[in-house]
This record gives sequence, C-alpha cells and structure tokens, in this order.
Amino acid sequence: MATSPVILLIGGHDPSGGAGLQADLETVAAHACQAVSLVTCLTAQDTRNVRKLYPQPAANFRRQLEVLLSDINPVMLKIGLLGEARLASVLADCLQQLDTPVVLDPVLAAGGGTDLASAALLEVIRERLLPRTRLLTPNRAEARRLSGSENAESAAQALLQTGCQQVLLTGADEAEAGQVRNSLFNADGRVDYDWPSLPHVYHGSGCTLASACACQLALGLAPAEAVRAAQQFTWDALRRANRPGKGQHIPNRRWRP
Repeated sequence: MATSPVILLIGGHDPSGGAGLQADLETVAAHACQAVSLVTCLTAQDTRNVRKLYPQPAANFRRQLEVLLSDINPVMLKIGLLGEARLASVLADCLQQLDTPVVLDPVLAAGGGTDLASAALLEVIRERLLPRTRLLTPNRAEARRLSGSENAESAAQALLQTGCQQVLLTGADEAEAGQVRNSLFNADGRVDYDWPSLPHVYHGSGCTLASACACQLALGLAPAEAVRAAQQFTWDALRRANRPGKGQHIPNRRWRP
C-alpha cells in the first residue's frame, strides 16, 4: 500500500470548528494525506470573532515539536496561527535543522477584527520564517502589514525579497464587481486566478486554502497547478458552507462529488 504524504500542521485550536487546526485536519483528510499536528494556542472564539488567545508555554511547545520530529519526518509543514513571538522563535529554531518545505498562512487578525499579531511576532515572521517559506498565502491586508507597502502588488514583491519563494495574494477581502482575483507571484512573474464571488462571509477560508495548497504540493503538483487545485477545493467548500452559529459561514470541507 502506498504511503500517504505526511503534513505537519501547526496552528491554533478553534472551538467552533471553522478555522485553525480543525480546518486543516479536515482539508488534509479530504486530500487523502496524513496529518500530524501541534497546537500553538487555545482560543476563546466563535463564528463571529476571537475573544482571547491562550498560547502554549514555549518550552512545552519546543519539547512537543522535538519529540514528534524525532519520530516522524513530514514532507510538508503548514503554519497557521502562531499567537506570540516566543512560539514563532521556537519554530524558527527548529526549521534551521529541517529542509521540509513550508506553507505559511500569516494569521494576523481574526475575521471579527481582533488583532492576533504583536510587533514582536511580526518581526520574527519577517526575519526568520519568511526566508524559509516556500509558499506564503496572505490576503491583501496581511501582505500590506507584513511588507509595510500600501500597494498590494508591491507588497507581494517585497515579500519575495525576504527570501520567500512564492506569494499567493488572495483577494476575497477586497473583491470587486462580483469577482475575486487571487494572484501567485514568484521569480517567473505572476499568474492570476479569477473566481466568482460567493454570497456570504466565511470563517476558515484562509486555513482551508493554505492547507489545500500544502496537500497539492505534497502530492507532487507544480506550484501554479497546486495553487489552482487548492483554490478549486476551497471554492467548492465555501459554496457548500453551512452556518451552525450566529456569525460567519463555515466551509464544508467534507463534501464529496
């Protein structure tokens, strides 16, 4: 029997099931990959907003990471919510010893507006994680904040200059005229992907997309095709989303044709 690619998922726990590690795990399962995971933060959140983060002690996180990696060698690492600079630094230390490709979803703010990234955390991401990142998946607001550039395209180019190999700039947060444009930037130029806008606001779309990208890359697709396939999976999950709470809709990542 063929071995499924192992994806290491690092992120926060969302009790609502819409985002965070639960979104990642469902996405990895839908791609028939094998998930292993580490929690950076517990959260008090619902489908409307994050109320509070409860980061792990950095020493505990380091030990958990060391033990896991002494046993299992993942083919891809997907990073989501980090929560605080100390956890990001532990992860950056670990990456110095690994050659595992990284997909980084820079979770800097909650959908409801809560800020999830301090200045210290942003510095660690810029200085230590982006140079090790194969694919970065920011929305336009995140790209501006990470780069310091007000123009989204200039922001993507600036992020490439950090050593990040590719930037998938997502556009749902600033969609116009019923269309969402996502753009992949790398050393070869730019590839645009256009999708019809969907009618709701969604909780966990970014986590779903980044995890789907990690899976498609782990399964051997070239970057432009991996990103396209991941977007299709995400769009289908959003189109079939449900609303279990009083806030945003949650992607249906368990849907099958």
